[in-house]
Amino acid sequence: MEVFVVFEGVEGSGKTTQSRELERRIVSTRRAVTRVHEPGGTPVADSISQLLKGAYDIGPLDELLLFSAARASLVASVIRPTLKRGDAVVCDRYIYSTLAYQGYGRGIPLDTVRKLNDIATETLEPDLIVLLDLEPGQGLSRIADRPLDRIEQERQEFHQRVRAGYLELASEDPERWLVLDGSLSAEPLSDSVWSRVSDMLGA
Repeated sequence: MEVFVVFEGVEGSGKTTQSRELERRIVSTRRAVTRVHEPGGTPVADSISQLLKGAYDIGPLDELLLFSAARASLVASVIRPTLKRGDAVVCDRYIYSTLAYQGYGRGIPLDTVRKLNDIATETLEPDLIVLLDLEPGQGLSRIADRPLDRIEQERQEFHQRVRAGYLELASEDPERWLVLDGSLSAEPLSDSVWSRVSDMLGA
């Protein structure tokens, strides 16, 4: 059965860890699953990712368009074909990252961001969005032992706006958003995610 699950959250909130664990649990049920991350997942999207994370002077609109181009490539080449086969997709970041970061964080009008999201994805939306909610300072402290990219180096005020944006988005569609306390250890978080996803899969 096809299912499309997205993980969202501020930097260091545990999205990668949880998306990998969900992939493992889906595989344990003998179902096919593809795990992807944004920006990336295709040669075009990977190249755009290098631009976005580099030390380039990229304006807010440039950033929005680049993320949208990377997403369009990933959706057309990987996500849609996988779902069409009836397989599961687990995605580390999706359109809600763009709303949170470029919309709430950068101040680009949300209507503009939504229109570009719709164009890039042809309005493809996930079945479940898992928000690992975490105080940005705590998340950044988790990744302080590695070099930070251009967006991770933004001021705390920016990351606070991103977090507030995520929470507002979740409040607008509580049926599809699963908001979890990202400060918890990995196992109880993965158990909560699996409880929801296993029901969706009929596992």
